[in-house]
Amino acid sequence: MKRTHHCNELRPNHAGQTVTLEGWVHSRRDLGGVLFIDLRDREGRTQTVFDPSDLAPDVFETAAHLHSESVIRVAGHVRNRPPGTENSKIATGQIELQVRELTVLNHAAVLPFSIDDPEIANKVNEELRLQYRYLDLRRPEMLRNLRVRSKVATATRVFMEEQGFLEIETPTLFKSTPEGAREFLVPNRRDPGTFYALPQSPQQFKQILMVAGVERYFQLARCYRDEDLRADRQPEFTQIDIEMSFIDREDIYALIEGLLKRVWKTALGMDIPTPFRRMPFVDALNLYGIDKPDTRFGMELVDFTAEFRASTFKVFSGTIAAGGVVKALNAKGMANATQGQLETMTEYAKSFGAKGLAFIKVENGEWKSPIVKFFTDGEKSALKSKLAIEEGDLILFAADQWLTACEILGKIRLYCAEVLKSQGRLVMDPHRFDFLWVVDFPLLSFDKEMNRWYSSHHPFTAPVEEDIPLLKEDPKKVRGQHYDIVVNGVELGGGSIRIHQPAVQKAIFEEMLAIPPDETKLRFGYMLEAFKFGAPPHGGIALGFDRLIATLCGTPSIRDVIAFPKTAKGTCLMTDSPSSVSTRQLRDLHLEVTAAKKETTPTP
Repeated sequence: MKRTHHCNELRPNHAGQTVTLEGWVHSRRDLGGVLFIDLRDREGRTQTVFDPSDLAPDVFETAAHLHSESVIRVAGHVRNRPPGTENSKIATGQIELQVRELTVLNHAAVLPFSIDDPEIANKVNEELRLQYRYLDLRRPEMLRNLRVRSKVATATRVFMEEQGFLEIETPTLFKSTPEGAREFLVPNRRDPGTFYALPQSPQQFKQILMVAGVERYFQLARCYRDEDLRADRQPEFTQIDIEMSFIDREDIYALIEGLLKRVWKTALGMDIPTPFRRMPFVDALNLYGIDKPDTRFGMELVDFTAEFRASTFKVFSGTIAAGGVVKALNAKGMANATQGQLETMTEYAKSFGAKGLAFIKVENGEWKSPIVKFFTDGEKSALKSKLAIEEGDLILFAADQWLTACEILGKIRLYCAEVLKSQGRLVMDPHRFDFLWVVDFPLLSFDKEMNRWYSSHHPFTAPVEEDIPLLKEDPKKVRGQHYDIVVNGVELGGGSIRIHQPAVQKAIFEEMLAIPPDETKLRFGYMLEAFKFGAPPHGGIALGFDRLIATLCGTPSIRDVIAFPKTAKGTCLMTDSPSSVSTRQLRDLHLEVTAAKKETTPTP
């Protein structure tokens, strides 16, 4: 008999019906000789009742010895639960199934961890969860994440088709273009010594599609980067990749705001207001110390360069004389910060090259700090006024070059917010989403060690038109037509208007980025050739699909929204990959491995 209903379907109006359910044994309880088994499938749970007076002895005995997660089929009559025994925590809590037949479809061994505890993610080692990922995915929390992912993918495709986009797959065997993150290489058996590279993004292909006249392209693209991993990074990931012709930045903003509005409505039933706030890169750094600011709380950075220019505190005045700045923030109510917390903040400052961290504690009406004695009354007054200093506050300073000073306090600002949240003194509304566009990034950045300019985003980004004359005169002042979409301190994606004139693109490669002409031809010759035949003005964006789903699901790790993720070391514990390959495979690829083989213990 096939199942007639799923385990989240039965209601009081089904009472009296004979039904068949299939699923996993979620839990089992023995109450006075009567067994109660909660049966679970993908949709939910139903309580089933095994009464020895209704069943053959062998059937009841089998039910009594079922392990959790055994797969069974049960048939019986639906009945309303006795008054007072209803379970309001589940949708089927008003009924139960009085079992008449039982078929064991598969017995389950003893589990390495229980999956019926909603706090399992906090109690079970993540490596164990990833080793037995198929069990971890049975948890309702994880199934919910996968369901959200599927719904958002569908909503994205529907929305993009409504907007006239074509979904086009681009190759995943590409050529090596060593720019940015390290690539994964794939040896080519047919031509020994040559390699494909797995694409870091479909960037070049989607621009070629614009030359081809596609005009509006998108795909849910698989991308690969061989880089150090964090909670929001994986070696292989998915992005919503988009490119459009005959548009400007405003068209991109409108499209993405419409897409995210549809996604939030689909996933959370929430209407998000549009248009989103726009914030220049310089303002983001000046106010928040980071180019993906979390604007749900204050604690903004304040500039005191003018006030301390002639200060007797030489650390400040000397830094300013050397072209630097002095910035500060007020961590409200954190004067009671522990020594360990202050040391953590100091280490953050040192990680950016600072020698230490200056601070003032405001306690019992006093400003406690060894640097206060150097301040004039005017400097103290400026601090009190601009930072709204009160009893119990902690004032933190950074004196360095502008970008470094911003980044130091930006890192410390986020740390202070986490401390205050853990103490319940900074409450974040989980249903609040502060979206903003960060715009007008620098087109180029300077590498002092290499003594050359490099692209802040990528070399295909067009400069802001009015800044083009500055390319040769003062490159650091040139803004790129780049934009990032940020929500609650998470960068969901970024993109730019592209360079579509071959001469300008070639000049950026060779004159600004100092790429030799022969290397330009080798790496990008086919793009420059294509652009000669009429490339339209175009631009695009890529949204990190995994980060987007993690944001919607309220989890800090994208591993919780990917079915089979890798660990922080880039390994799959379930399949034990990556792994070594046979000598014959290496011979076929004309490869020789020089690294020593690791000893492996056979799996019992």
